[in-house]
Amino acid sequence: MRKELAEVIVENGIVYHLGEDDLYYPDLRLPEGTHYNIGKYGLMRWEYLRTNRREKYLRLLLDGKLNEHLHEIDEECHARVDLLIERMKVGAGITEELKATEPIEWVVLMNNVRSAAEEIVLRELVYA
Repeated sequence: MRKELAEVIVENGIVYHLGEDDLYYPDLRLPEGTHYNIGKYGLMRWEYLRTNRREKYLRLLLDGKLNEHLHEIDEECHARVDLLIERMKVGAGITEELKATEPIEWVVLMNNVRSAAEEIVLRELVYA
């Protein structure tokens, strides 16, 4: 004869639900966080945190702030890359006149500037 068990019990502020196997399981959930779309730099930061900075990754995840953090990093990286590109273009002498007269040279120089700016941002913001 089976003894009747309560479906739900609360102990120490934690709610437990009775499972089909007559064991109680805690009703634990991650806090609700924000849901931003994450871009290239946010995904790179996520991978870095997940594999190299596990403690920080878990803390952000359990606090419900991981998605917000990744979104902020992504936005900051895009803004920083744009700023660095504009500054480096001036230093490298990349102008609209060069674009009109020598488009291939302009593309080569712009690709170099973009690569350098992205490397700086990855080192300073994503892998820090």
